[in-house]
Amino acid sequence: MYKFVIVALLTLLPWSTRAALPDFQPIVESAAPAVVKILVEANAQAQPMPGADELEELPEYLRRFFEFRGQAPQQRQRQNTGSGFIISEDGYIVTNHHVVEGATSVTVRLLDRREFEAEIVGTDVRSDLALLKIESDDLSVLKIAEDDVAVGEWVLAIGSPFGLDFSVTAGIVSAKGRSLPTEAGENYVPFIQTDVAINPGNSGGPLFDLQGEVVGVNSQIFTRSGGSIGLSFAIPAAVVSNVVMQLKTTGEVTRGWLGVSIQDVDLDLAESFGLDRPSGALIAQVGADSPAQEAGLQSGDIILEFDGQLINSSSDLPHVVGLIAPGSEVEAVVRRDGQNQTLLVVVGGLNADERPSVAGRMPGAVDNDAIFGMVLEAADDDMMAELGLSGGVLVLEVAPDSPAAAAGIVGGDVVTRLGSRAVQSMEDFTGAVARLQPGQSVAIRLIRRGAPLFLAIRVPQAE
Repeated sequence: MYKFVIVALLTLLPWSTRAALPDFQPIVESAAPAVVKILVEANAQAQPMPGADELEELPEYLRRFFEFRGQAPQQRQRQNTGSGFIISEDGYIVTNHHVVEGATSVTVRLLDRREFEAEIVGTDVRSDLALLKIESDDLSVLKIAEDDVAVGEWVLAIGSPFGLDFSVTAGIVSAKGRSLPTEAGENYVPFIQTDVAINPGNSGGPLFDLQGEVVGVNSQIFTRSGGSIGLSFAIPAAVVSNVVMQLKTTGEVTRGWLGVSIQDVDLDLAESFGLDRPSGALIAQVGADSPAQEAGLQSGDIILEFDGQLINSSSDLPHVVGLIAPGSEVEAVVRRDGQNQTLLVVVGGLNADERPSVAGRMPGAVDNDAIFGMVLEAADDDMMAELGLSGGVLVLEVAPDSPAAAAGIVGGDVVTRLGSRAVQSMEDFTGAVARLQPGQSVAIRLIRRGAPLFLAIRVPQAE
């Protein structure tokens, strides 16, 4: 009965609808010979020998076992598998950094069962990409796409999930520009999200468009079970091309660097900065001697465009800056004091082994009628020295149900800016408050546990 219903429903589908579904077979036939399985051996740390006290607590047969061994166990070989693809006739292969990390040997197996020992040319932990090299003739190659994919577009993956060689799965692009931390804990990659079934072993394999070009490298999955649940993430072609070119040339990757600490703009902050909607990357702190400082960027600026690309949220900015060659001069459109300004920025460089940083250089309690529901005092010299500040106002207490509490301000925060005015003393703060209008939403900059943060606080209506 159920089979009949299913067949009947399929029969009722218009032929045009069925015919519109993509035919992946030509792509698979053409591309599969250039997709490889990667077999990795790496040292795995064995468990250390128990100490003398621990041995005494073991049963006799286990104690004799460890005493017989006498020495700490040798390192064992850990085996790992992944996927990759050939990008040039002289044997360059792209895969993930995490596939070959710590490898003592890497073997590449082709569709025709040939196997080659591979050299690791270079890896980049920030993008989770690696470049390998084999020596062989008569290799099939894949082309990395120059154009971006669109949400809703069909895509295809070939790889070796769970060690099953050259498996093919398909789906659509679910979203773009996803900001996910890589192994380095940073967000330089605007991941492509798909619903293609990706599983362990697919890592490093290609993601194709319907033209058979590589639009991404499969890198991560989100799962609660260890298998695919339709949330997979691929490194986009633009990042792959940039990283591969640098690894091929120098063996390491240098990225664009601005030297700012940023945060998102919510609805209240957008209103306080005169924006009609939340957008851009709000600069919470500018690093000393950074490219941002040299360009004149300031804490409180909102970067709306960078190098001609719209910055819709703070996570967009590292994606754009990271792909710009160090030393390039680009335009930045920023929101400052309610107006848009265009600044020229010479992008700095962040080497492979460097970590981005934003280094700051930067008497008695006074109730002062609990402004905005806060009890404040001027930050003392020791606190300012510890935080690297030249001044500020310490929040001692926040009253419940006050504007400050509603904004998310807590005791221990240090106020360094209110609206467009810097705050280095109680006089600065009260002077800035006097300029505000009842009902106005205003941005307030804080230092919380050593990190800068902007919040929006609503000025209470006059009673």
